[in-house]
Amino acid sequence: MYSMIFLAFASLGLSLLLTPIFRNLARRLNLLDIPDHRKIHKVGIPRVGGVAIFFSAIGAYALLFVFKLNGGIVIWSGAPFALRILPAVFVIFCVGLLDDIFQVRALYKLFGQTAAAILAWVSGIHLSSIGGHELPAVLSFVLTTGWIVACSNAVNLIDGVDGLATGVGLFAVITTLIAALFHHNIDLAYATIPLAGALLGFLRYNFNPASIFLGDCGSLTLGFLLGCYGVVWSEKSTTILSMIAPLMVLFVPLLDVGLAIIRRFLHQESIFSADRAHIHHKLLSQGLPTRQVVLILYGFCGLAGVAGLVLTATQVQYHGFVVIVVILAAWLGIQHLGYTEFGAVGKVVFGGEFHRLMNAQLSLAKFEQEMAASKTLEESWELLCRASSIFGFSGVELRVDNETRIKRTSVCWQIRIDFPGRGHVVLTRERRAKGAASEGVLFADCVESAFAKKLKELEPRLSEIPVYAQAQ
Repeated sequence: MYSMIFLAFASLGLSLLLTPIFRNLARRLNLLDIPDHRKIHKVGIPRVGGVAIFFSAIGAYALLFVFKLNGGIVIWSGAPFALRILPAVFVIFCVGLLDDIFQVRALYKLFGQTAAAILAWVSGIHLSSIGGHELPAVLSFVLTTGWIVACSNAVNLIDGVDGLATGVGLFAVITTLIAALFHHNIDLAYATIPLAGALLGFLRYNFNPASIFLGDCGSLTLGFLLGCYGVVWSEKSTTILSMIAPLMVLFVPLLDVGLAIIRRFLHQESIFSADRAHIHHKLLSQGLPTRQVVLILYGFCGLAGVAGLVLTATQVQYHGFVVIVVILAAWLGIQHLGYTEFGAVGKVVFGGEFHRLMNAQLSLAKFEQEMAASKTLEESWELLCRASSIFGFSGVELRVDNETRIKRTSVCWQIRIDFPGRGHVVLTRERRAKGAASEGVLFADCVESAFAKKLKELEPRLSEIPVYAQAQ
């Protein structure tokens, strides 16, 4: 116990001492986070705070060995957790530091994170079972490395407000430490204590207004370690629900990265692209000051940590209730943040939009097939009149080779599709017509394509003439 207390205060003291030293060194070397359109700070801030945390934690271990306390014997004996993962931690730390200095491409960073996760797996960090059921080696490898990489990126992505990632990491580390002591997992306890002290000392300089940032060397390393801690914690879990406990301590950053992936998928953007729609950005956009945003998210992290401890310490019959409460709280929080993307998805899935869009696509496919099979222009005209009403167009005009066919109606707006040298089609829509206007545009595009092909069949000489459409 004395050794644990010594590690905590040693890492705290070293962090308080080393952080301003590395902050001033970063300024001299111009290793600054320069503000841009996505960032809220106004001046360049040193971005290699992870270096101070790394050396504070390592230095605390060194002091423990120098003073020859009993904890040093525990750490050295049997190549325990803290020593086994050190090579992997060094790799992820170097990946982040290189990005802080040279701005490494996202894909290369992902390769580095994966390499570090593989090294952690080789060192014995295995998610080897789920609910007491052993996993095949290949599945264990995939789940373990995937989990560690996900945690690394989750903490990295949430590092967008002064003190947020540091505080979230501190809550997660303390929660893991309590769980380790509860399970008498001395290895895990000795691994987490120095990091907790180093984060607490660093938070003194990183809380708003921050004079130094974690940087990727800090956020990636912190997320990586928390992922490894979660794997070791899960080894004590006997049920599937109790295995969710390690996930709870990182609930906020994992939720944020999950929302980011879904959001970018819906917008058809790269998952590596940056935006200002993370949870903290959404709270800031509602007019909340930075400190209040951070404290709100601290509160959620604290509650998630308590939920994780409840899952690991209580009887099985309460686990389902705890998980349901957390999921409900997350759903309510997402609703409050006002993500329009998820409202649109909900409308499509649950509001009948999916069936309407599916019917529209089926009708378009049928129209194209029937147009391709039609033999005369008169058949094509009849198909056009019938299909146009399905998509909300009550009036149609077809003019081909100086012959005009018209289905008249009152006009609210219309789309004209020209076929140069041959004629045109005009689709007319009334006010409050049935069917969504967006489906009408899809139909107009389909008409342009289908009639262009049909006119080329009826008049081969027009194959060289370009086709275009314009809305009026």
